[in-house]
Amino acid sequence: MSGIGFLGVPEFSLQGQRLFDDDIAEVGYVMNASRLWAYQPGTLNGLFDLMRDATTDHKLDVRQRGILVAACASTLGDSYCSLSWGSKLAAASDAPTAAAVLRGDDDGLTTRERAMAGWARKVAGDPNATNAADVEQLREAGYSDVEVFAITVFVALRLAFSTVNDALGACPDAAFGCTAPDAVLEAVTFGRPIAADASEPSPPSASTKP
Repeated sequence: MSGIGFLGVPEFSLQGQRLFDDDIAEVGYVMNASRLWAYQPGTLNGLFDLMRDATTDHKLDVRQRGILVAACASTLGDSYCSLSWGSKLAAASDAPTAAAVLRGDDDGLTTRERAMAGWARKVAGDPNATNAADVEQLREAGYSDVEVFAITVFVALRLAFSTVNDALGACPDAAFGCTAPDAVLEAVTFGRPIAADASEPSPPSASTKP
């Protein structure tokens, strides 16, 4: 049986099976990222818990999170999260807005959102190049220092997730080819290509447990 990305199929685990079951319940299929993270499902759950901690206390809604992920993932060159969260941002706003953020065009955003998107790109592009003036721009847009820290943590955690997926060859799910808005698909001209249906391996399940 072929593996996922550059790795083989991980051994069956109950935690991994829960990842697959959650995907089936939420999107109707097992995502390639879940197949890959079945190697360490507890790590993935912990990573997502940290992301929720960073956003819940500061009330970042789906649109705001979509802007942050679309901005940082596209800057990193990660097609997987760009397609996934570009689609979510399109649902929370509209497809042209989502596609524009993926291309680095923030004209359709509010002042606060533009500041947030710009910061996400700077963190993803070169965190050592940021300076106090960049943070001051966030303050001028209405963000407190506590919010700036939370946004930065969220972006950094998203970059960690994307880096693992990209480095180990996880391609965007084939389903994105028909579920992502055309404008989003056209904007994502970088990163790994969308997987073909035939190349998607079946995840390990209870029936294949050693």
